[in-house]
Amino acid sequence: MEVWPGSAYPLGATFDGMGTNFALFSEAATAVELCLIGGDGTETRVELLEADGYVWHCYLPQIQPGQKYGYRVHGPYDPAGGQRCNPNKLLLDPYAKAVAGQVHWHPAMFSHNGDPSSRNDQDSAPHTMLGVVINPFFDWAGDRPPRIPYHRSVIYEAHVKGLTELHPEVPKEQRGTYAGVAHPAVIAHLQRLGITAIELMPVHQFVNDGTLQEKGLGNYWGYNTIGFFAPQNTYSSIGQMGQQVQDFKSMVRSLHRAGIEVILDVVYNHTAEGNHLGPTLSFRGIDNAAYYRLVDNDKQYYVDYTGTGNTLNVRQPHSLQLLMDSLRYWVTEMHVDGFRFDLAAALAREFYDVDRLSTFFELVQQDPIVSQVKLIAEPWDVGPGGYQVGNFPPQWTEWNGKYRDTVRDFWRGEPATLGEFASRLTGSADLYERSGRRPVASINFVTAHDGFTLRDLVSYNEKHNDANGEGNRDGESHNRSWNCGVEGPTTDPTVLSLRARQQRNFIATMLLSQGVPMIAHGDEMGRTQQGNNNVYCQDSKLSWVDWDAVDMPLMDFTSAVNRLRAQHPTFRRSTFFDGRPVRRGKGEKLPDIVWLNEDGMEMLPEDWGRGFGRTIGVFLNGDGIQGRDDRGRRITDVNFLLYFNAHDDDVKFTLPAVEFAEAWDMVINTAGTGVERGPIGAGSVLKVAAKSMAVLRARDLTQTEPNLSIAPGLQSPRPA
Repeated sequence: MEVWPGSAYPLGATFDGMGTNFALFSEAATAVELCLIGGDGTETRVELLEADGYVWHCYLPQIQPGQKYGYRVHGPYDPAGGQRCNPNKLLLDPYAKAVAGQVHWHPAMFSHNGDPSSRNDQDSAPHTMLGVVINPFFDWAGDRPPRIPYHRSVIYEAHVKGLTELHPEVPKEQRGTYAGVAHPAVIAHLQRLGITAIELMPVHQFVNDGTLQEKGLGNYWGYNTIGFFAPQNTYSSIGQMGQQVQDFKSMVRSLHRAGIEVILDVVYNHTAEGNHLGPTLSFRGIDNAAYYRLVDNDKQYYVDYTGTGNTLNVRQPHSLQLLMDSLRYWVTEMHVDGFRFDLAAALAREFYDVDRLSTFFELVQQDPIVSQVKLIAEPWDVGPGGYQVGNFPPQWTEWNGKYRDTVRDFWRGEPATLGEFASRLTGSADLYERSGRRPVASINFVTAHDGFTLRDLVSYNEKHNDANGEGNRDGESHNRSWNCGVEGPTTDPTVLSLRARQQRNFIATMLLSQGVPMIAHGDEMGRTQQGNNNVYCQDSKLSWVDWDAVDMPLMDFTSAVNRLRAQHPTFRRSTFFDGRPVRRGKGEKLPDIVWLNEDGMEMLPEDWGRGFGRTIGVFLNGDGIQGRDDRGRRITDVNFLLYFNAHDDDVKFTLPAVEFAEAWDMVINTAGTGVERGPIGAGSVLKVAAKSMAVLRARDLTQTEPNLSIAPGLQSPRPA
């Protein structure tokens, strides 16, 4: 075989239209062999004789797309010293753009025989996954990213397989794949809901845990990455020999044409190789000490800030390069629009403590490509001081865990201060304003993949994870849920009605809060996991969206509230409220926000400490708030009143004085009993039902307007 010297950059396997350049970083290696795998499994080894700056490379003019390959790295095997090279293990290229096959769990996949000090020299080649040379050329047909600003964004968190596996309109061969997500029926559903961005749970190539497979389960969620450049091959509808790249790109192109952005949930904090007893698949055998954080005084062990056995070494330049190269690749070559970083606090641990000025964040800040897309942090990890909500750099947004906890507590009637709820409703200025950030820094969510679905949140007090095979010990035990009086399924119409109302309360609160709302897939249609709050291993109907059991009233309600949000910039401000003047003199103009007591009077500072309130009213001043209507015409918004009643009894609210508005139209009533017809005058008494909220829109009495009310059905059509 003809072998040319090649280039040390770019890393990975790069086809240029004629041949392929191969480049692999390893400072630990004494020799590197590129292994080309034929269709019949035969292996051809090419020794890489060129090395520049610890990057081993060659150019093979005869190698075309579709070629499977791996590496064998020669070097020291000294676990106590942090070195784990073993040329008997065929290693996946960390920069592989596509991966063929899966890991078949066999003792050869490990460099030890159970005893961490032992050495296993069995050849892993027949049992491991392989890199595939891809054809990088693709007809994007003029694809342009939607570039939707945060304040207009509505995010839909979804799983590629879970969203599409049971969709009756998606062809069987496309279900559970990228093509399924791109199917017109799925896109139409997203558009009907008013979704602007789909956030896909991990699509980087991941590994199925052997321990789960032994139980008949699998790594469904995919938070077990092994390839940071390769789209998961099992989600491809057209093949796994590089076709998965084309399939993924086609999905992005279709979603962009529909005006929907694509955000990836990425797992850069750890890899699938686990702790010191884990398999040798890639990084560990290439340069263990470069890619992983090792315990300083005993380098056979791994620092674990992630709860998965290892933590990526963000102190090492080549590990940082891997992260940045991966991020740029997915933006420039795969056209994605942003990233949600799993356990992002781990990426800030350059030394020990979480450091918001760590090198990784500095690199992102100055990068002309990565800095321009959506960057969403899961702002915690499992290490000491790992809960970092509100502490990420200004260009980042965050999953607001405090929003989730506060809103859940409020609606289940827990004694919580009104001040906390008010802060979450208005964009969490207490968390973000001090660092120069805006309300959109808060990604508001009530449910996500991790935990109860929305329907289960109002149907179960306790988790029911027995199917996971861990004795119901896994998953979060403190869910802040309330079953509305009955645990699990019921046919009691009173309980069903209350559960339906609570789901509407959560949806309306989230969509009308300042910040960026995120809906977990299926919540808008009443999806249940039967009380399982940790379906990470459940690749089954338990975790898939059931499109034949849709709660249509809830879906219609969600769509309608989201339209209201889209039509009125008052609900998606670009700046925080200031609420001034707090104490108004006679004739002074109304503040941008006013908090109201049940008697219609403005709350004063001393009112906030009057105990654990469960009711509150809020006036949102739309005067001067600019936006555009559905036809793109510039508009000035109107005023709104929101009333929240988390009590178990009805509450009567007196509407504020005429200076707020002469009359109001009720546009949302989550009680499901319809809405008031005709204008409601200033100073009138409005009864807000138990466990419900109402939204009123100021009426211009000089104009005749159509009724814009959102009237949900009384209850969900099936037991939960």
